Amino acid sequence: MNFPREDASRPNVIVALTSQWRGSALGIAGDPTAKTPNLDALANEGLGLSQAVTPHPFGVFARAAFLTGRPCPENGIRDYYDILPLGSRTLAHAFTDFGYQTAFFGKWQLYKRDPDAPVVGETHGRIVIPEAYRGGFEYWEGFESGFLINDPLLHGTSLPEPTRFEGYQSDVLVDRFLRFEENRGANNRPLFVVVSLDPPHPPYGANAGVSQPLLEDEVRLIDGTTRDPELRAVARRELAGYYAHIEATDRSIGRLVDTLKDRGAWNDTLFAVSSVHGDMHGFDGKFRKGWPHEESVRIPMILSWPNHLPQCRNGKLLASLLDLGPSLLGLATGADSVAMASYGFHGLNLASATLGENPGPARQTISMPSAPAFEKQCPYPWVAYRDAMKTTVYPEEGDCYVICHENPVTWEG
Repeated sequence: MNFPREDASRPNVIVALTSQWRGSALGIAGDPTAKTPNLDALANEGLGLSQAVTPHPFGVFARAAFLTGRPCPENGIRDYYDILPLGSRTLAHAFTDFGYQTAFFGKWQLYKRDPDAPVVGETHGRIVIPEAYRGGFEYWEGFESGFLINDPLLHGTSLPEPTRFEGYQSDVLVDRFLRFEENRGANNRPLFVVVSLDPPHPPYGANAGVSQPLLEDEVRLIDGTTRDPELRAVARRELAGYYAHIEATDRSIGRLVDTLKDRGAWNDTLFAVSSVHGDMHGFDGKFRKGWPHEESVRIPMILSWPNHLPQCRNGKLLASLLDLGPSLLGLATGADSVAMASYGFHGLNLASATLGENPGPARQTISMPSAPAFEKQCPYPWVAYRDAMKTTVYPEEGDCYVICHENPVTWEG
């Protein structure tokens, strides 16, 4: 696993990064409501990591950690409205140094936002991010935030001003990436691309393309969901839309994969799907993210690399989104520990563990560096240490407590 910098056999590396997709919400994970045939197929063909977690169960913090390979606040992000510091070293810089063309499509959420403006809507969606604040990506096309699940506003390298693109956001961003990939021409450099998607993030009532919301009585709740009738009704209502967005985004990712296969590019692609965090959806009476519980911290993480990963399964690997970038870099280029250290990565290079050569880490560190003042989210900062059986949580104030998760997720009914 030592590919020289000029070696044309290095794979393209593509990451589809979603938002608020909890790790159990996959057909392959046993969820009877989730319609995810494309992600299920990827996991069956490649490597589905059933114990993957976010380093921080909140979008801003998790995105910063993924892009920099450094946890918050070490990467400069402590609070929700912090800006990724100018000059931050990211995965884009690392892959560029190994001869890759780098590109980013979609949600950024790491530049200046008005704390007094609504977080949902066009105000944050129209923020223009200067090139110097785009994380070192050679090509960049996206939006700051705004949660415009439909008809998003995009700007960037070839779009100087925010421009409306009609359609479901996941479809639009996949289309924009595929257009870019098709029009690269004779560029013989491999690609490193991040396609950053909002769904299945709220608003759950937003249209989900051609996918229709479920009837509320069709939703199966996880065992351990609150017994409070009013809160259960909220959970069912939100999950009815949530699963529609999961189905729609699974379809978009599947179309991306199928198109790469049709173009003959799939066998040369190291592909990853993950999420920045999950959602409680009424488990233990809690909603949204920020909590140290499994429904908030455990995320999908699926790797596919034809003829490399299928025979080497380590699905119980305790991987973190913080580790994903260094691990992809290690798999794709053979970068050693010296190279990883030069970029300041704190995330682990789990390349050898994904290939079944070692068991990987015995635990992962997860934290909330601050508590954003949004309704339903966890109201206190904390740090936690998670192993295969339990998570030990240390709140900023108060006594530590333990969350046991040795038993698999099951569903009511």
